[in-house]
Amino acid sequence: MKLYLSSYKLGDKTEELKRWIADHNNKICLIPNSRDVFPDGERKVTGIQADVKDLEDLGFDVTVISLKDYFNRKEELSKRLEEFNAFYVIGGNTFALRQAMYLSGFDEYLKSIEDKPDYLYAGYSAGICVFAKNMHGLDVCDDPSINPYGIETIWEGLGYFDYIFLPHYKSNHKETKLIDDSVEYCNKNNIKYRTLRDGDVIIADTCKSIEQEEER
Repeated sequence: MKLYLSSYKLGDKTEELKRWIADHNNKICLIPNSRDVFPDGERKVTGIQADVKDLEDLGFDVTVISLKDYFNRKEELSKRLEEFNAFYVIGGNTFALRQAMYLSGFDEYLKSIEDKPDYLYAGYSAGICVFAKNMHGLDVCDDPSINPYGIETIWEGLGYFDYIFLPHYKSNHKETKLIDDSVEYCNKNNIKYRTLRDGDVIIADTCKSIEQEEER
């Protein structure tokens, strides 16, 4: 599975995504559940639609699928996702997203396709932070106690990186100060991390050793 991991929105390597469309197809599933911590309303809908438009402007045919519709229905989710080989997971609250992945079985689904090179996982902010083995340190910038689903906080990430991502570092973003605080916390507590400035994108491949990740 190819990983397109961006600090914010689509980042500066969108030619990679255009190449994906050319080599595969333009169907993509957008997962919005990191935003479930926010109240439903026009602002929330508008934000998600902005992410949809970003993808459409690149040439993608976008379908939004909420993992909430598949909580405790893992087999149904797996069947629903059969028509897609590309996923885009947007930013919001990392801990809410991780819980939604667990409750729906999306985390298990990703494991089932990780050795298949014809799949793409793209995401930004919370959508990439869930890829750490352990998400301690992210609680400085994301509140783990805000729980929209009524289960305990999950600290274990998807396990692909042995460090946490800290997006929006030294960027024109409202969370940049929180990221500075996260860096300080990680340094004091010997937590491995990698900062990304908005625009930065990491290209990696779960079919290979994660150490073969590259910035192109």
